[in-house]
Amino acid sequence: MNALYEWGIPSLAFFIWGVLILTLMPPIIRHLKKKADQTRHTFDEVLVSAMGTPFMLFFLALGLSFYIDAIPPLPKKWIKYTDASLIILFILSGYLFVDRLMIEVLRRYSKKVDLISSSAGVIKTLYRAIILGFVFLIVLDRLKITITPFLASLGIGGLVVALALQDTLSNFFSGVYLFFDKPIRIGDYIMLESGQEGYVTHIGWRNTRIRMLPNNIVIIPNAKLVNSQITNFYLPEPELAVLVQVGVSYQSDLGKVERVTVEVAKEVLREVEGGVKEFEAFIRYHTFGDFSINFTVILRAKEYVNKYLITHEFIKRLHRRYQQEGIEIPFPIRTVHMQFPKVLERKDKPPKMGEDCC
Repeated sequence: MNALYEWGIPSLAFFIWGVLILTLMPPIIRHLKKKADQTRHTFDEVLVSAMGTPFMLFFLALGLSFYIDAIPPLPKKWIKYTDASLIILFILSGYLFVDRLMIEVLRRYSKKVDLISSSAGVIKTLYRAIILGFVFLIVLDRLKITITPFLASLGIGGLVVALALQDTLSNFFSGVYLFFDKPIRIGDYIMLESGQEGYVTHIGWRNTRIRMLPNNIVIIPNAKLVNSQITNFYLPEPELAVLVQVGVSYQSDLGKVERVTVEVAKEVLREVEGGVKEFEAFIRYHTFGDFSINFTVILRAKEYVNKYLITHEFIKRLHRRYQQEGIEIPFPIRTVHMQFPKVLERKDKPPKMGEDCC
C-alpha cells in the first residue's frame, strides 16, 4: 500500500500533466498566433510560431523533473541516466525553439535581403552544427564522460578546416561586411578599379555579380571586391552631373556662345528622357587651347546610364544650332611658322675652274 501511494500518485499526476499539455497547449498557441497577427510588430509573430513543439517538450521535461523528485530515490546507476535524459529534453526543447525561430526569421527576411536568401542554407548548416556540437558536449559532461579529448580534437579540426577554407571564409566574412556596411546595394551602378562597370544584381556569401551594359555578368569574389576601389554612381543619390567638353574659335563672341549653349542644354534636359528638367544648366570657360577656347557644359541626369543619350542629343543639337548662329567650331589644326637663317657670304671666294689656287 505504501509503495502504491509513493509511486501511484506521482505517476497519476504526471499522466494528467502530460494530457493537459497535449490538449491545452495547441489551442493556447493558436490563440497567441491570432493575437500576434493583429499587432503591427512582426517579432511577436515569429516568436509565437516557434513556440509550439519546443514549449510542449519543455513543460513535459519540467513535469518529469517534478515526478522524479516525488517518487522514491532511484538506484545510483540509474540517477546518471535520468539526469542525462532530463538535460537532453531541456536542451532539445531549447534547440528546437532556436531552430524554428531561425528558420522563421530566414523565411521572412530572405526575400527582403539578397544575402540572406543566397546564404540561407549555409547559415542553417552553421548554426545547427554549432548548437548540436554544444548539445553533444553537454550530454557527455552530464554522463561523466571526459570531454577534454573532444575539445582538443575540435580545436585541431577547426584549425585545419580554417586553413583549408581560408579563401572561402574570407569571401564569406567579406560578404557579411558588404551586407552590414552597404558600400554597394542591389541595383546600384558601380565601376570597378579595373574599369568594368554595371548594375549589381546579386550579393552572395561568396561572390557578387555585376551585369554590364552589354548584358554580360561579371562575377567577383567578395574579398577582392572589398579590397578594391569602387565608384558607386548611386551614392549618395542616383542623380549626377554630366560634363561635356566643347571648344569654339577665338573669333567667337563668348557671351553669345554661353547664351546659345545654355539654351540648347536646357532644351535637351527638358525633352530627352533621363534629363533632370528643373536643373539649370551652365557652362564654365577654362582653357585657351592651341586652336580653340575650351569650356565645360554642366548638365544633370537622373542616373548614370542616362548620360549617354543626353550627351548624344546635346552634341547633335548644339552642332546644328552653332551652324545656324554662325558660331565656328574649329578643327584641330596647328600652324607652324619656320624661319631659316641667312647664309653669310665668304670674303675669300673659292677659285674658279682653271685658275691657280696658289
